[in-house]
Amino acid sequence: MEYRDRVLRCQECGSEFVFTAGEQLFYADKGFKNEPKRCKSCKAKRSQLTGAPGYGRTVTTTVCSQCGKETTVPFKLTQGRPVYCRECFQQRRASASPA
Repeated sequence: MEYRDRVLRCQECGSEFVFTAGEQLFYADKGFKNEPKRCKSCKAKRSQLTGAPGYGRTVTTTVCSQCGKETTVPFKLTQGRPVYCRECFQQRRASASPA
């Protein structure tokens, strides 16, 4: 199928934007059925409000269970489970993987 640039209207601000042939190919490769509804600037504003790309991603500051260093993790903590800083986590993963 041959793709051609198409002009769409942003549902947020009403301005016109181009849905390029390359973007259409990308959407088709990913199996996306719907075309974009927002222009790039409205999409960027929306992602700032929602914290995208992770939409509402939680970041928690805690102390590493192994070395005691303060660290951040991208999830909410659950009681009773150890939390490791990046270095300790990678060290534990390396020692647990078979050689």
